[in-house]
Parts: sequence; structure tokens; C-alpha cells
Amino acid sequence: MVSGSEGPPAPSPAWAYFFDVDGTLADLAPTPAEVRVEAGTIARLLQLYHASEGAVALVSGRSIDDVDSMFHLPALPIAGQHGLERRNALGTVRRFEPDGRALDRARDALSAVVMRHPELLLEDKGLTLALHYRGAPLLASFAHRTMTALCVALGSGFTVQGGKRVVELKPAGTDKGSAVLAFMQENPFRRRTAVYVGDDATDEHAFAVVNALGGYSVKVGIGATTARWRLGSVAAVRTWMEQGEAA
Repeated sequence: MVSGSEGPPAPSPAWAYFFDVDGTLADLAPTPAEVRVEAGTIARLLQLYHASEGAVALVSGRSIDDVDSMFHLPALPIAGQHGLERRNALGTVRRFEPDGRALDRARDALSAVVMRHPELLLEDKGLTLALHYRGAPLLASFAHRTMTALCVALGSGFTVQGGKRVVELKPAGTDKGSAVLAFMQENPFRRRTAVYVGDDATDEHAFAVVNALGGYSVKVGIGATTARWRLGSVAAVRTWMEQGEAA
């Protein structure tokens, strides 16, 4: 659905900006803990934040605390764990409360899996559990089967979603698209043109929402997508951020 190879129009201070983190504002690394955001990218994000009067948010699979530790911008609105927790422009944080006992069972089961297959990495984000196979791509099918079986055992309150060499178990009912919709109903995002930039399958929910709102959906990197525009890499995202009236 991408409209061309030239990338989206130059940024405008009249827009509302939503950015994924890993693979969008920061290059991927062997493990989530090794991902680093360049200082210049953070500076540019802060410039966009001021130019748009605060209409910038990060929408990530990471927790809010984890994103804060990467960017050190405590006033920045953030949707963490695919929208299961969200900090609005006023600093108010709302979190989804999952079935804790079910998550504990899943955590124990996945810990046992990783003990048997140490090439896999279990990332416990608090509200979601991610099984990474970036270091063991041959175990991709096994990881997905394991998560799917676990999700079925836990019942309808949970769902499985895939990403770039990761499969994640999360409470059902929220995603990055619903997080964007929630932000767009609040100031300073309200009545602005929505722009979402992301690289992964989990960003497709947000692309669909932004498309329905008549905004700019931007896919980073290769792959099929519902986004209407494309940027080739994290470096290209930063170059694009430096253009236009908001520069």
C-alpha cells in the first residue's frame, strides 16, 4: 500500500507524531538491553516536541520505565507494552490490570522453556512476556508453537503477537492502534494530523488507525505493510525528522 519510494512529506509543526522505538528510532541489537538511541535522535525528538507544542509520543512494546531509561525525557507521552500502559501529556499513567495468576503460570512455563533452550531469551516486561529467538533463528517455529499453546491454555484473556524474531504473550484487548486513538482524543494531539512511524508487524494496528484518520502512516524498512509511505532505515527516519518547518 506504500505510495512511493520518496518517503513522506516533510514534518510539520501542525502534526501529531507517534514513533515506535526499536527499529524506528534506534537500530536493533542482539538483545533488547543492547539497543541504544543516538543522542542526536533524542535531540531531534525534543525539537519536534517543542515545535509541535508537545504533540509527540512514543508507542513501544517496551515498558514506560524502560523507554524512559533510554530517552531521559520524563515529560514525553508514552504508550508502553503495546498500549497496556500509557502516560498522557499531563503525566498521568494508566495501566491495564491483567490476570496476575495466569501471567505467573506463563512466566514459570516460559522460564522452564528457556532453561532447556538457553539460546532463547525471555523478556519479562511486567504485563507482557516476550520470547526472543534472534540468537537462534532455527527455533522460530518452536517459539511460536510454544507461545500459541500457552496462550490457548490460559484462555481468551490473552493473545499472541509476532515481531522481528520475537513472539509475545499479552493480555487481549489493546494494541498500538488503540493507544494512538486514545492519544488523539486528548490535548495536545486532538484535531491534529496523525503521523505514525514504525517498522514492525505490531505497528500495523497503528498504521490502520492513522490511515482511517487521514494521516501519514510510515513503514521503516522492507516488508509488506498497510502504511502509505516508507523510509528505508533508522538513519532515514532521523534525516526525515530534520526536514521541514519543524526543523
